[in-house]
Amino acid sequence: MARNRRLILSSPSEVWSLLADGSRYGEWVTGTQRVLTVDPHWPDVGARLRVRVGVGPVTLDDDVVVRICEPARRLELEARAEPFGAARIAMRLIPWGEHTLFVIDWHPLRGPGTRMHGLPVDCVVAIRNGMMLTKLARIAVREHHEPAHT
Repeated sequence: MARNRRLILSSPSEVWSLLADGSRYGEWVTGTQRVLTVDPHWPDVGARLRVRVGVGPVTLDDDVVVRICEPARRLELEARAEPFGAARIAMRLIPWGEHTLFVIDWHPLRGPGTRMHGLPVDCVVAIRNGMMLTKLARIAVREHHEPAHT
């Protein structure tokens, strides 16, 4: 399992608004090239996103399913990238003063990732998730500090 934490200088409700907008998934999830479809019920339990992931010309379409949703507190997803299997992505938003301590855990559920699970894979995933949290934090802070448009 790879676990990352980051203090985001925005409130949990502001960070949640990014997570709750499935069309914005590709803005902060490293490796996502494009969001193909968004279930209108996102992020309710059972709602799905279809995304294209990859590096350069090497891509595959991935299904992301909400398994647990506690608005402004917790979101757990199952990402399925066949033939590579599936992974659990658990995100917690912990109030930290007026900010958010964001914790993400990644764990392979099935497929080759379960056999390759361990230090090398967890290190690569931790680096990827660290990049993802940096993007999420930048977006949340930028939007938090933008003046309201009238």
